[in-house]
Amino acid sequence: MTKRPASTYRLQIQPAFGLDAAAEVAPYLADLGADWAYLSPLLQATEGSTHGYDVVDPSLVDPARGGRDGLDRFATAARSAGLGILIDIVPNHMGIARPSENPWWWDVLTHGRESRYADAFDIDWDFGAGKVRVPILGAPLDDVLADGDVRVDPDTSELGAHGVVRFYGGEHVLPLAPDSLPFPVVGVGSAPLDDPRVIRQILERQHWEAVFWRREAAELNYRRFFAITTLAGLRVELPWVFEESHAEVLRWVREGLADGLRIDHPDGLVDPGGYLEQLDAALRRAQPPGTARFVLIEKILEHGEELPAWWETDGTTGYDALAEIDRVLIDPAGEPALAQLDAHLRGGAPADYHELIHETKRMIADTAQSAEVARLVRSLPQPVEHAADALAELLACFPVYRSYLPSGRVHLEEASAQASARRPDLADSISRLVPVLADPSLEVARRFQQTTGPVMAKGVEDTAFYRYTRLGSLTEVGGDPSVFSLPVEGFHRAQAARQAAWPNSMTALTTHDTKRAEDVRARLDVLSEKPDRWTRTLADLRSRASTGHGPFDSLLYQAVIGSWPASRDRLHAYAEKAAREAAEATSWWDPDAAFEGRVRAVVDAVFDDATLSELVARFVGEIAPAGWSNGLAAKLLQLTAPGVPDVYQGSELWQTSLVDPDNRRAVDFDERRRMLADLDAGFARGELPPVNASGAAKLLVTSRALRLRRDSPELFTRYTPMTVVGEAAEHGIAFDRGGALTVATRLPVGLAARGGWGDTVLLRHSGPTTDAVTGRRFEGSTIRLAELLATYPVALLVPSEEDRS
Repeated sequence: MTKRPASTYRLQIQPAFGLDAAAEVAPYLADLGADWAYLSPLLQATEGSTHGYDVVDPSLVDPARGGRDGLDRFATAARSAGLGILIDIVPNHMGIARPSENPWWWDVLTHGRESRYADAFDIDWDFGAGKVRVPILGAPLDDVLADGDVRVDPDTSELGAHGVVRFYGGEHVLPLAPDSLPFPVVGVGSAPLDDPRVIRQILERQHWEAVFWRREAAELNYRRFFAITTLAGLRVELPWVFEESHAEVLRWVREGLADGLRIDHPDGLVDPGGYLEQLDAALRRAQPPGTARFVLIEKILEHGEELPAWWETDGTTGYDALAEIDRVLIDPAGEPALAQLDAHLRGGAPADYHELIHETKRMIADTAQSAEVARLVRSLPQPVEHAADALAELLACFPVYRSYLPSGRVHLEEASAQASARRPDLADSISRLVPVLADPSLEVARRFQQTTGPVMAKGVEDTAFYRYTRLGSLTEVGGDPSVFSLPVEGFHRAQAARQAAWPNSMTALTTHDTKRAEDVRARLDVLSEKPDRWTRTLADLRSRASTGHGPFDSLLYQAVIGSWPASRDRLHAYAEKAAREAAEATSWWDPDAAFEGRVRAVVDAVFDDATLSELVARFVGEIAPAGWSNGLAAKLLQLTAPGVPDVYQGSELWQTSLVDPDNRRAVDFDERRRMLADLDAGFARGELPPVNASGAAKLLVTSRALRLRRDSPELFTRYTPMTVVGEAAEHGIAFDRGGALTVATRLPVGLAARGGWGDTVLLRHSGPTTDAVTGRRFEGSTIRLAELLATYPVALLVPSEEDRS
């Protein structure tokens, strides 16, 4: 690690796009202007995993992704192209969907508390009566046995050294414990292994207990990632667990295969700050003295929250910047009309966001996280009356993802005050709990900190964001949808703060976790400028096809117009996931076939009803140009503002993906390579691409900005807001990074309605300057925006070569 990146380009490494495929695109990434390649998790993951966050063996680079040799070949290609390498790692949990693929988990299931890895996982052995509860059954055990869906296989030649138990024809396979067959299985006195009573007797002798999946919420006895039972929490705070789970990762650093690390979900760890200290020390040992370390963390900051300044990290993965950029492009004047539309769709008042998230977080605490709440109760040093109810209410009222005691006590006090006000009947219990939850020496306090995050994530991002539908671009990871827009002055303050405090923090517009890609949101932002037109259009759309649920109709049609032209299959997948995540008319646990049938019918009607199809196409055609303007503005703001900008794979062209797995679709790098070559050749001849559906204009803006950041870092050393004056000044945003001066258009519909820029000018230092996007030269201390932005809605002004030398 010799330096920190000027920018990164995220590649989703998966079986269909492995490390050798990534090596092939390394020269293109360098030509585009990216400084480092940024890789999704590489350690061996569950077979078929397309994301890699379900690591099953931390000692191996996943063979399905290219293996150890594939990483070597990728690193060679990256170095040849002049690229640094940032790699995503997952310290919080391991994948256990197929236990036989995970040697640590398999050993725990085989040997129980005597397993070498028993302490590696966060298991409450006493609550499970010495067993790990595995929620794999589709019905109570008696019913499963009666249906013949459990088979004991004493064959030791495959998988288990002592035999295995197969459920549902081998869909789930668990190991037999040593000497757990209490009788011969062949020969004289053998027992029939197809007898349910015999099978039950064998199951009772195992170190695991297969349970009906509906019992997991209340009876699970191991910590998970959020509510995903196939991702088991690791106790990486134990030195030997850290060492063994990080040995391969540290090899990458030691051998020059990785220049930086991105840490997934540190908030799940018992002590995130302590983990980062531990990692920093390990990196120091793995690198030559004096080498810079680059570590980013996936940390969601709530509105106004600050990243802990004492952590050993360069910053976050950029959701805070995403929220700022999105909101400066939203018209605050559209909020009342969109709120009125929301009220109409709900048949009364518009949704109160803060009441909504309290409701959804409390629902999660009472359902998906009830096992974790029960464990908190069991961890209390002394019994507290109504503890489960009071803890759930505190979780629902907690204002941020988590605290880091002793820091963050104020958040607990805020949650206590709000919870007591909402539930006076629990005030006494809450007052008794708070001192205990504030003491980091106590297990219950440490576990409470690990539980607030899952309740927030599942209750807000994965539930409330699908219910609060007035403007879809606001409901994005790391954003507060109740904050409708951000004035230009607020944007400048946020960027200046990032430059001062976290200049190497990542910035993002699209990630593998965003609910909607950047250009979907850029198009939806236009609705804030045309709320009345959207209200009429939505009414017309619903008159042709409706689910019968007004707010969900709004969400679904926003997805349609934002991603159009999306395929039928993509929209079907999104609509089903969105409906189940919202958990209002249907859910993952209890799907409502009738409602989901109506949801599918709406999607089908978009393609099969000619009138509806025309309505969609006409409205998209009306707002797409303004959406492209927003998209170019957002991209240039992100690529040139303080921080390390990341370009998510493929988003150098219009990125119209929806929520995962849609955002992990294959990227056509051959097309992008060809387009970039053509664009460069045309630029040399003075030819510029139009702003149209091809996305070539976005490729132009992206490549020019990335190249400038990489090749001329001296132009990006500070942040100074620049002044735009004149009749349309509110539509411009400009800042100087220390030589590189960004100008972008905001609220393009309003700008067009007023007849353009008129006499509006940019005030700048005098002297010759060149727009890196168009190649045009300008002079003087004032530049008319009508002239500067005549071709594109953005400009990137740089000093002449003579002035830079």
